Amino acid sequence: MSVDTQSNPIKEGHPVFTYFQEVDLIVSLLKEFSATHPQDEKQKWFNIFNELSTIEKRFLRKENQLFPYLEKKGWNGPSKGMWSFHDTIREQMRLLRKHYLEGNDERLKTDTPYLIDNIYRLMEVEETVLFPNALQLLEDHEWVEMSKGEEEMGWMLKKQPLPYLSDDANANTFEEKAENPFANESFKLNEGYMTVDQLNLLFKTMPLDLTYVDENDKVIFYNRGEERVFPRSAGIIGREVKFCHPPKSVGTVLEILDKFRKGEQNEASFWINYKERLIYIRYFAIRDEKLHYKGVIEISQDITEIKEISGERRLLDWSN
Repeated sequence: MSVDTQSNPIKEGHPVFTYFQEVDLIVSLLKEFSATHPQDEKQKWFNIFNELSTIEKRFLRKENQLFPYLEKKGWNGPSKGMWSFHDTIREQMRLLRKHYLEGNDERLKTDTPYLIDNIYRLMEVEETVLFPNALQLLEDHEWVEMSKGEEEMGWMLKKQPLPYLSDDANANTFEEKAENPFANESFKLNEGYMTVDQLNLLFKTMPLDLTYVDENDKVIFYNRGEERVFPRSAGIIGREVKFCHPPKSVGTVLEILDKFRKGEQNEASFWINYKERLIYIRYFAIRDEKLHYKGVIEISQDITEIKEISGERRLLDWSN
C-alpha cells in the first residue's frame, strides 16, 4: 500500500498523497512491532508503540477534515462506521498502554496482534473504499481547502508535507462561501456564523464568568450567566478596571496588565476560597495576529465539584 507516483495522478501535497505516505510509515512500524517481543524487548516494544500511537493525528484529520467534506456530499458512512473503527483502535491502544505500565506481559503478548490486525484492516478499507470514493466526490478546490486546515490536526510524518497547490489556479484561490442560514441576522466569525442572540445565549450558558478588558484598561464586556461567581452589573461597562477590584487586589491586577502589555507574560492564575467554594481565576492576554496587545480576558470558575472528580465516567448517568 503505497503511492505509485508514475501511474497515480495524485500530486504530492494532496491530502490523499499524504495519507498514503503515512501508510508506508505505518506498515513499517507494524512489521517491526510484530517482530518485537513485548517481554524480552520491552523498551523497544514501547518505543515502537509510542510512535505508532501518533496514528491519532491521522484519525483526527479524517474525522475533522475529510469526513465533514464527505458529509456535505451526502456520504455519511465514514462518519459513522469508520469513526467507530477509530475508537476501537483507540481503546485497544489505551488498554495496551495500561498493560505495559502495569507490567502485564501476558496481556501485551496476547492483545498486540489484535491491534496490528485492526490497523491493517482499517488501511485496507481506506485504500479500497474511502479514498477512491473521496477522490470521485470532492472537487479540487475542496482538497486545497482541506490541505490548508490539516496543520492544526498534525501528521504522523517527521517532515511536514508540502501544501497542496492545484493545477487549476481558480482552485488555489477559491474561498468556499458557507451558506448563511440566518440571512442578514448573523455575521461571520473566524469559523461559521452566529446571530447576536446565539452569542448571548452561548455566553449566558457558559459555566464561567468572563470579563473582557480592552487595551485601554476599560471593561467592555462581561457575560450574564445564570449563576455568577462574583457580582457584576452593567455599570462596569466603560469603567477602568482598577476601580472594579477591591483596593487590596488592585496592585496585583495592575501588575498583570503591565506584564501583559509589555509582552513579558501571557497568563496568570489564582485560586481562592470564596463563600465556602473553591474559585479558579485566570487572566489571559489578548493579542492580534501581529501580537499587538488588545486587552485581557478574566475567567472565574467555581471548581469545587470539578476538584473532587477522580477516575473515569464514560457512560451517561442522569442520576448524578
